[in-house]
Amino acid sequence: MTENTSPVAAANTVTIEIDGQAVQADKGSMIIEAADKQGIKIPRFCYHKKLSIAANCRMCMVDVEKVPKPMPACATPVMDGMKIYTQSKRATDAQRNVMEFLLINHPLDCPICDQGGECELQDVSMGYGRDVSRYVDSKRVVKDENLGSLISTDMTRCILCTRCVRFLNEVAGTDELGGIGRGDKTNISTAVGKSIKSEMSGNIIDLCPVGALTNKPFRYKARAWELMSSSAVSMHDGVGSNLFYHTRNGSILRTVPQDNDAINEAWISDRDRYAIHGFKNDQDRIQHPMIKENGQWHELSWEDALATLVKQFKKFDGDEIALYTSNYASTEEYHLLKQLFNHLGSHQHEHRINVTDFSAHDRLPRVDVPLDAVSSQQKMVIVGGYIRHEQPILNHKIRQAWLNGAEISSFGPKAFEQNYDLLHDFV
Repeated sequence: MTENTSPVAAANTVTIEIDGQAVQADKGSMIIEAADKQGIKIPRFCYHKKLSIAANCRMCMVDVEKVPKPMPACATPVMDGMKIYTQSKRATDAQRNVMEFLLINHPLDCPICDQGGECELQDVSMGYGRDVSRYVDSKRVVKDENLGSLISTDMTRCILCTRCVRFLNEVAGTDELGGIGRGDKTNISTAVGKSIKSEMSGNIIDLCPVGALTNKPFRYKARAWELMSSSAVSMHDGVGSNLFYHTRNGSILRTVPQDNDAINEAWISDRDRYAIHGFKNDQDRIQHPMIKENGQWHELSWEDALATLVKQFKKFDGDEIALYTSNYASTEEYHLLKQLFNHLGSHQHEHRINVTDFSAHDRLPRVDVPLDAVSSQQKMVIVGGYIRHEQPILNHKIRQAWLNGAEISSFGPKAFEQNYDLLHDFV
């Protein structure tokens, strides 16, 4: 124990050695977690920091001193004095053998696979795969599942890591996917004839380490290395989920989550992921200013449209006009519009256009609970809304609280289908 280490911290940590490097690790943590904190790379497919441990891919095998066989780093807890080798011959032989088994049935789809360039199997096989397969049997072929209009499937590429199954079970709480069959006959599937209806289903695309589950609206639009990534914040709700917009030639092609443990963790809702496809380049979307004359709509140039607006505004005093804006406008757009109407002398601004009565809103108490603290609350009441669909990320935090033993009640106009049990459901 060093001078700067408290007795409590020392009691909760152990000292281990990874590839000759002394490492302080949390007591009870797994080898792979300790290695990740030190920047020591261990290959993996089934392990994900936000999901339960499955240890079924066996790619993270490491050599532990005094243990007679390689051990999975994701499922082996650290012990004080443990010595671990990730690059020894026994460790790398085990990792290469696992990779060889995984590639037996994996199709050579890389040139046409949407996951190409960001595929974990592709990356790991470069370091641990063989140049030539020693197997000559025919490859396994799996029927593709119809998971709905958002997720494209190529299940022959599936390596049965079960990340998608665990996400829908543990995070989304819907149990919509599962392993069917045994041994080499195992398939990942939904119930017969069912598609995935979770409001967070798109996250299984990000979790899939291969090209088995891909983004259907984005399919064949671009390669990963052709995309520019821009950080953004969701404007579809008040949660502020962190996002990355991937663009090419100035057009947004897809949206993916940006990790932020204090807000959306590693997830985003399907609304955040796919809404851009409804807003951009849609044939029904108004692309130019339009004016209605004699019952018919006609296109205008921006100059003529603005001149028409100025002419109309001049007909009224400031207290005769009001500003109503869309719920989907950004904060910056609200600010600019507010400045404009203040200049015109109007201070009547409203953006909550789906609410009919605002008289009591100013008297409601503030709820100063950080988003990451919701999961630690003991009692909660949901009033008047289907929060699972309206605020999927907040609902995820509420579900975490329920898993931790919280009591949740609901008051609403109807009985909504939740992904957690309610103590009381008042309709």
